[in-house]
Amino acid sequence: MKQVILVRKDIKIPKGKLAAQVAHAAVEAVRKSNKSDLKKWKNEGSKKVVLKVKDLDELNQYDKKAQKTGLKTALILDAGRTVFKEATITCLAIGPDEDTKIDKITGKLKIL
Repeated sequence: MKQVILVRKDIKIPKGKLAAQVAHAAVEAVRKSNKSDLKKWKNEGSKKVVLKVKDLDELNQYDKKAQKTGLKTALILDAGRTVFKEATITCLAIGPDEDTKIDKITGKLKIL
């Protein structure tokens, strides 16, 4: 069991802001997950992996692919009050779910 968070590389995000966005994604995806998956994930150590995608289009493609296969996702929209001048989609969490299911979608992506 694991959760992956995909982060856009085409936008400049300071490290602190990036950490907050990834945390938002992780929490929101957990809120959407079913209790049995959460229990398994927690018992296995709550693995999280942060991966990079090129841009918003690629992020949206992964969101659609993941949803199509029944994986829970959380797309994060920053309100644009601090770092960004306008509301900006920053990242996407997928899972937690079985590694093999998530790897079918994100297995070729590189770690951030």
